[in-house]
Amino acid sequence: MKVKTGLQRLLQEKLHLVAGRRVGLVTQPAAVLPDLTACVDALRQAGVQLTALFGPEHGFGGAAADGLAVADAVDLRTGLPVWSLYGPVKEPTAAMLDGVDLLLFDMQDVGVRFYTYLSTLYHLLAGAARQGRPVIVLDRPNPIDGLTLEGPLVQPGYESFVGVAPLPIRHGMTVGELARYFCGEFAIDADLTVVAMQGWRRSQWFDETGLPWVSTSPAMPHLSTATVYPGLCFVEGTNLSEGRGVALPFELCGAPWLDGYELAAALNRRELPGVRFRPVYFEPSASKHAGALCQGVQVHVHDRRRLAAVELGLHVVDACRRQAPELFHFLPTSWEGHPPHFDLLAGGPTLRTGLLAGEPVEALVAPWTAELAAFADSRARYLLYG
Repeated sequence: MKVKTGLQRLLQEKLHLVAGRRVGLVTQPAAVLPDLTACVDALRQAGVQLTALFGPEHGFGGAAADGLAVADAVDLRTGLPVWSLYGPVKEPTAAMLDGVDLLLFDMQDVGVRFYTYLSTLYHLLAGAARQGRPVIVLDRPNPIDGLTLEGPLVQPGYESFVGVAPLPIRHGMTVGELARYFCGEFAIDADLTVVAMQGWRRSQWFDETGLPWVSTSPAMPHLSTATVYPGLCFVEGTNLSEGRGVALPFELCGAPWLDGYELAAALNRRELPGVRFRPVYFEPSASKHAGALCQGVQVHVHDRRRLAAVELGLHVVDACRRQAPELFHFLPTSWEGHPPHFDLLAGGPTLRTGLLAGEPVEALVAPWTAELAAFADSRARYLLYG
């Protein structure tokens, strides 16, 4: 049976939830029906009274580069105001909600804590609670499965927009489950309704759902990108290129001063489960090392269920640092200022300082077992699917 999303179920079974109400829609281009009709168009065709639109990082149109503040705008097709929730303002204000009776959230997440759509969800719930507006979340699959938990949790003092709450990097939850978790664990008194999916199982990856994959952001073009993103995103916190400005972001990484053949051989000697490495040359057209010829590796996943994606990313960073310790460095700041961006992605300084000290990756990941078990226990009552 194909998976039926929360949007489909709203349109087919639950339109009474929005009937006669002025709706503010929080969405992005990957929120589509199986025939690729955009969420905003499907709702308008069903007679839903949309009065405002809200966009996350990359904007309502999904075109803005990562980390860039997005300005408010007007949608040319509908004439509706488009309020940005990525910039100086992170949660809806009273002015944004003037003429809005309820907020409808429909976004395709990628199942990774530092992918910022879940931070937008967190702040949306907090703002809606403050402004007295109910929130309906239309659920969608976690594309990299709902079983696997991996990575450290965010430590106190390291909260940011890439780590809004103490979640592991792979949290194994859908946006609907996350909304329930945020309200329950962080005392957000939002009037929340989740329209659950039908037919989704926790073991499923996105290409097993029967749903069409649409790029969720400019650097997330494929499911294969999302597969390695939980670990390869660590490269963002270094002076290596994570492949932005090439066709395979996060599946390639490197720098002008690396030897790709030596790097691939070193990583393959580590015999990481589910993955092999191939030496590559590439020239980014944007971001770090734009216009420079880089050497590095392409990550080829041959068994995604055995892959430990977060650990993979640490191995890649470690191998690059060991090959050229005098040229490799961690970026000293982030988009949000201090501390280093790598620390915000990791949820604390432990991984960065451990790598600099030459500790083996296996020793750095060992402490995750206990905290992941505790997280699994805390999230259990918020899960919607078996």
